[in-house]
Amino acid sequence: RRLADAGYKEVVLTAISLPSYGTDSGTSLVELIEKAAEVPGIERIRLGSLDPDMLHDDDIRRMAAVKRLCPQFHLSLQSGCDKTLRAMRRPYTTAQYADIAAKLRAAFGADNVSFTTDVIVGFPGETEDDFEASMAFVTGMRFLKVHVFPYSRREGTAAYDFADQLPEHEKEARSRRMTAAVEEVRAAEAAAMQGRKASVLLEAPLSATMFTGYTKQYLPVLVSAPGHKTGDIVEVTLGAWDGKRCRAEIV
Repeated sequence: RRLADAGYKEVVLTAISLPSYGTDSGTSLVELIEKAAEVPGIERIRLGSLDPDMLHDDDIRRMAAVKRLCPQFHLSLQSGCDKTLRAMRRPYTTAQYADIAAKLRAAFGADNVSFTTDVIVGFPGETEDDFEASMAFVTGMRFLKVHVFPYSRREGTAAYDFADQLPEHEKEARSRRMTAAVEEVRAAEAAAMQGRKASVLLEAPLSATMFTGYTKQYLPVLVSAPGHKTGDIVEVTLGAWDGKRCRAEIV
């Protein structure tokens, strides 16, 4: 309510292990979303990183009923290879991950929902075949945005002492290959949205009339919006992808 009174129209709920919110106090993340959506002035609610193994069917059903919830989900992945996921001690498989994404697509509409994620390459013991499997899964999921990281060895972590640590040059090479692959998918996903109508929250002004902003799906947009200011939400027609943003025109 304080944020809404101050003029903010979008809030992002974020935390470590966000879906576990409220499990110690008799409430839940879904209930928090529903209550936030009732606050006058809040027009968009966006979620931070989500643990895919903690999203249940009833959660998805209730979230899909909240029209102010942005249909963009940052589902934690880290690797598209089951062997690597086991080594990372992740509590899900690629099949379970894909199943959750499919349920979200069905609930929110395949043409309406978007997914983003993080991927680590060069984890100890990751073979070339493991990396290829990860890249095939990641590109097949058609993420709108993927943050790619080479594995960074950190003292005090279990993986620090794992055998088969990869050389830095190999981790960097895999990072470049994965980044090129996901950026190709990103461009294709953005191109598929060309011609669609979308609402854009104006954020950074580049001039008196030119703004950058994001759609509900977290597609970055560049739009000329004379007479508007940062924080306004405008309706646009999406245009061509320039490699960084989607050019758009106000409807």
